[in-house]
Amino acid sequence: MKRLRVAVLAGGRSSEHEISLASARSVLESLDPGRYDVVTVAIGRDGRWELGSGDGSVAETLPVPAANAPATLGEVDVVLPILHGPFGEDGTVQGLLELAGVPYVGAGVAASALCMDKDLFKKVLRDSGIPVARHIALRTGDPVENPFGYPCFVKPARLGSSVGITKAHDADELGDAVLLAFRHDDKVLIEEFLDGTEVEVGVLGNFDPIASLPGQIVPLGHEWYDYASKYEEGGMKLVVPPELPDDVIEQAQRVAVETFRVTDCEGMARVDCFVVDGGRVVVGELNTIPGFTATSVYAKLFEASGISYEELLRRLIDLAMERHERRAKLEY
Repeated sequence: MKRLRVAVLAGGRSSEHEISLASARSVLESLDPGRYDVVTVAIGRDGRWELGSGDGSVAETLPVPAANAPATLGEVDVVLPILHGPFGEDGTVQGLLELAGVPYVGAGVAASALCMDKDLFKKVLRDSGIPVARHIALRTGDPVENPFGYPCFVKPARLGSSVGITKAHDADELGDAVLLAFRHDDKVLIEEFLDGTEVEVGVLGNFDPIASLPGQIVPLGHEWYDYASKYEEGGMKLVVPPELPDDVIEQAQRVAVETFRVTDCEGMARVDCFVVDGGRVVVGELNTIPGFTATSVYAKLFEASGISYEELLRRLIDLAMERHERRAKLEY
């Protein structure tokens, strides 16, 4: 069998650059060398690109200009974009890959852009009848108002990994939180606080997606699931399956798959939810490129559901090839 030439695209310009590199190293270690001929394409914080050897290393200094990217990507069979946040998870790289005509893993341009923008994402879900937390969006110059009471959450509209997010407990904290969020984005959300159990669900597939077992997020030593609890050693505990009734677990899986569908996602996603009022599932957000180390929540959820990390990667590459072949038959 001819080996597929796979490019693992990692790094990126966003504040989640280091998280992306960690995910990419784990992917490189787990791709079957008998099935895949792997190269790396690393993107620096300054936007420059560099080709790597695919031997498990991801470069830190990136001297190759971005103008070389389309030619480089055109020489591979499929791209694994292991990028998080803006300039990678938001449809920008997906658009480049569409222009280059290269199959790639994960959501397409529209779904990536939609799910990155928490304001637009919530509006689509509300219109589709899927419960989401109430919110308002502020733009530069708007008066700061909080119709939800305290505590509430303030967050950049288009960022991930809890960067720039604050749990505000009073009006003074609200003002500081808005200023912090505006450092990262020119659109900011003020969102109601949901007092419930936080659960996350992995989704895998194209037309017929499946949901993993949900996992319950238990922050350790932190008031909420912030950046430190996500990435510091011992910052959180993942309970799979969660300590919830079976019908609530099934509801979380149904809601996750429906969220995946209505946002037009393909390949993979992690849907983050809250279980409130004793059993009602409310969606928080959807990550089209979740953290992807072997110990990341997405991989752990599918491992607990009977799909190993290596098998997960294989399925994702197969799904990317299936979509590319299907869309190549369309008339434009």
